[in-house]
Amino acid sequence: MKKAHKIIYWIATAWLALGMLSTGIVQLLQLKEETEFIIQLGYPYYFLTILGVWKILGVIAILLPGFALVKEWTYAGFFFVTTGALFSHIAAGNIAIGDWFPALLLLALTIVSWYYRPVNRRLMANNKTPFS
Repeated sequence: MKKAHKIIYWIATAWLALGMLSTGIVQLLQLKEETEFIIQLGYPYYFLTILGVWKILGVIAILLPGFALVKEWTYAGFFFVTTGALFSHIAAGNIAIGDWFPALLLLALTIVSWYYRPVNRRLMANNKTPFS
């Protein structure tokens, strides 16, 4: 792997992990503003707990070595969460850039991190089993 690819991967992955961890913590805290916002989007408030827990677990999965299959599922989950957030904002009429840009940024970081991930973090790299 080229040195530039490693640098791109780790920068994107670090920012992705920071973004998902911080939003996951905010969702778990269920602050009044966050609860009102999720209800405005049409979701029940307990959805914050589900999102928060899975985001934090996803950050752990992305950063730990090994477990290529879990990483693939995590990237897919991050993709679904961020595209779902984008669609939710559009459907709710939130057209201000401040409303949907964080989700778009996390989506871009998810794609960049997944694309530039090292060979040893890919599924079935070097004929390993999915859980190695």
